[in-house]
Parts: sequence; structure tokens; C-alpha cells
Amino acid sequence: MVRYPVAIIGAGPAGLTAGYELVKRGIQPIVLEKADLVGGISRTEMYKGYRFDIGGHRFFTKVPQVHQLWQEILSDQFIQVPRLSRIYYQGKFYSYPLSLFNALSNLGVVNSFLILVSYLKAKVRDRLHLTPEPETFEEWVIDCFGERLYRIFFKTYTEKVWGIPCNKIQADWAAQRIQGMSLKRAVLNALFGSQNAKSLIKKFDYPILGPGMMWERCQELIEKQGGTIELNTSVTRIKRQGLRIESIVIQQGDTTSEITADHFISSMPVTALLHRLDPLPPPEVLQAARGLKYRDFLIVALVVNREHLFPDNWIYIHSPEFKVGRIQNFKNWSAAMVPDPSKTCLGMEYFCSEGDDLWQKSDAELIRLATQEAIDLKLGVQPGDVEDGVVIRQYKAYPVYDGEYRQHLQVIQDYLETFENLQTVGRNGMHRYNNQDHSMLTAMLAVQNILGEQNDLWSVNTERSYHEEFTKDQWDVAKIEPKSLQLEESIVQ
Repeated sequence: MVRYPVAIIGAGPAGLTAGYELVKRGIQPIVLEKADLVGGISRTEMYKGYRFDIGGHRFFTKVPQVHQLWQEILSDQFIQVPRLSRIYYQGKFYSYPLSLFNALSNLGVVNSFLILVSYLKAKVRDRLHLTPEPETFEEWVIDCFGERLYRIFFKTYTEKVWGIPCNKIQADWAAQRIQGMSLKRAVLNALFGSQNAKSLIKKFDYPILGPGMMWERCQELIEKQGGTIELNTSVTRIKRQGLRIESIVIQQGDTTSEITADHFISSMPVTALLHRLDPLPPPEVLQAARGLKYRDFLIVALVVNREHLFPDNWIYIHSPEFKVGRIQNFKNWSAAMVPDPSKTCLGMEYFCSEGDDLWQKSDAELIRLATQEAIDLKLGVQPGDVEDGVVIRQYKAYPVYDGEYRQHLQVIQDYLETFENLQTVGRNGMHRYNNQDHSMLTAMLAVQNILGEQNDLWSVNTERSYHEEFTKDQWDVAKIEPKSLQLEESIVQ
């Protein structure tokens, strides 16, 4: 049995950040990863020289130490990318963020007037305290934007993403993912531009070869400074003595071995972690773990024999007649991700659940579906243009904020906090819809705890909103240049 000072489960942004922070302090951990490459959901896949993300990952943050770490690791390998995204709905494209005249032109005067009336009605009800505190996504959005705008833009897309009705999704998710802006402010910005006090970010930082470049470089630095990273390694058992982890059993091919450590950090799905504990947790904890749900995801990367298609980095597909939820144009993120400049690589993103009809389609069926939808959306793809494709399936991509998740997660959190030498970090480790900067911050705090501090990891990313806009004072406090920050999307990422 081999002993390490710290054992880290998972080599995504959280796990690798923990490893990097440890080796900088002279502590050599082991990092265990089930996949054959690092980065987790922030990895960059490659197919015949074409690179593509598992969803687009812009590098933005309000956390100075995260920004500093990115610069330490990748420094001059970042490029600045102009930001352009739109919404496709009922055969028309809507600028995002809102362009008033574009929206009026697409919706028509009557529909626009009805949206305004619906918004004013919601504001009056709110002012007169006729509506209770929103508990669901549906209530939250209607309270902010009015019912008509909710039904036109938010309802169909959100239900496509999550596979459950909007009135079954908790308001927590909306508060984290939709910036605290009003329709009034959006209209004023569209008419007069952003006010002097605030400015919308027009560009974002991006590694020239995709986000996986960050984590592949991080892996190199950890190993160079004495840390160990084991890929293709599954954690099958986590042995505990009371409330202290003693060792973990790992599987590498046909070989089973056991390692022990003084401290353990886990970014694996918390539901899997609990079921691998030996002995198992109390029944009520296991029941809570079974109650947590995830949404899976697959991406169909299409190689298109066209030099240029559309100018967007990504497009949201709100129309329910299309199964695709979002489309990335990776050449518009970085030209270096497409090896042949005469071609384009599209990422057709589908939100689904393991075992459903979409998930069970063969790769060939999915490539045919994605190809036909790309043609039908009139994005410039013509019959015969798609010359190749590949499918990547991502399990447990998004923690679901349904009506029961909060009570289940509280039971799990209370139990995990009793362990002496185990901390959970990251999106899946905490069943929280973190961006990679929040996931990294939990890992940084976990390392500080190992060194003697007492940080509350569960308090990270609990603010009621994650704003797209920054005041000049916020930039000054954060000591981060505006150019290094990027907007948070208002719908899903």
C-alpha cells in the first residue's frame, strides 16, 4: 500500500487546481482520473486534428486568485475573442444581449407591446407585494421579465435543457445563472448604450487550443514538481474508520491496488462518492444521495466543407421543433482549433438523460440528425457539406435543481462535514452548478484547510445572482483588468 500526503479524486478544474496549489507548497499529491485525459467538462477533445469543447468555456472571473492562477499556468497562450451570440426562435435570430430594434423587428409591434404590458403587470404585482418570494424557475423569471417574455424565450429552451417543467426547477438555479437585470435596463441599454457606471464585456480570454490546453499544462506542472497523476483509474471503494478516510481502492485495467493518504479531496459526483464508502453511510444519507439527479449531455462535432458559416461563437436554439439546444462554431473561438482553414467545425449540443431516446441513438443516427438540423436551421450548411462527424457523450454534466434537491443536499452536506480528512469540491463534488472559476475556488480553499485554515467550501457561489456587468469600483477592488472578464450567459452554460 502506497501512502501520499493528499489523494485527489478527479482531474477536472477543481482536482487539478488542488494538485497545483499543493505542489506549489512542496506537497506532492496523487490525482486519480477515470478518463484518459484531464480537464473534466472543461477538457478539449480532438478528432482528426479538429479540437472542440464540451460546451463553450470562456475564461472570466470575479475571483482575483483564480485569474492569477490562469495567468501563471498559461500566460501568453491566451487570445482575446470577440463575443457574439444569438438566439434562434421561430425562424428568426435575436441578438443577445438584447438589441431593441432587432427584437421589435422580429417580434412585431403587437407582440412587443404585449410583452411590455406583461412586464409592467409583473412589476405592479411585485410593488404591491401581491406575489410571494419566487420558489421555482418559472416564478422567478415571470417576476423579473413578465409572463409573456418567459413563455417566448425562457420556457421552451429551459425545458429542452433540463427535461423537466420549469415549475419543477428551483429558483436557486435561476438566481445563479441569470444576471440581475430588468427588462427596463435592457431596453435602456439597447436605446442608449450601457451607462458610464457599467460596461458590458465585448471580448473574452480563451486558450488558443481550447480550455483543455489549460488543464493539460496544469498536469505537466504538477508532475514536473513531483505530483502524480494517474489516468484511466477508477475509484471503486473508499475505506473509512468511523469519520476518517483510511484508504481508497483503485482499478487500473485488470489491476486493483490500494493507496492511503493523510487527506482526501474528491470532485467525483457526490452520489458516487457516498455509494463507494466502506462501510456505507447511514440509510438516510444514501436515500438523499439517490434523490439527487443529473442531466447528461452529448455533442455532435461536424466537419463542414465551408470556410465560413455564421459569425457567432455560439447560438441558442429555442425553437422546440429542433432537438439541438446550442450550436458552437469552434473556428470562431479560435482558428487554431480547425486544422484546415477551408473548413469549419460545428458543435451541435444536445441535452438529454442517460437511457432516453436521444442518448440511445447510435453515433451514425446522431450525426445524421445533427447534419439535417444544421441544414434546416439555414445556417449556411447545404446538403453534402458535412463530410465527417464524431459524437462525445458526457455523463452527469449538470446537477439538477429540482424541488427536492435542496433538502437532499443538506442531509449530504451535514454528513460530509463530519469527516476529519475528506473535502468535496467542484461542480459534481458539491452538486452545485458552478462555473470553473467557482470550482477552482473551492479547491483552493480546500488546500488552505489542509494547511490549517477553516474555510467553508459550501459558501462558495451562493450569491443570489452572478452578474454580467461590473462597475468600475468592482474592477478596482478585484484588481483585474476589464479585458480579462467575460459575461455570464443568462440562460445556460
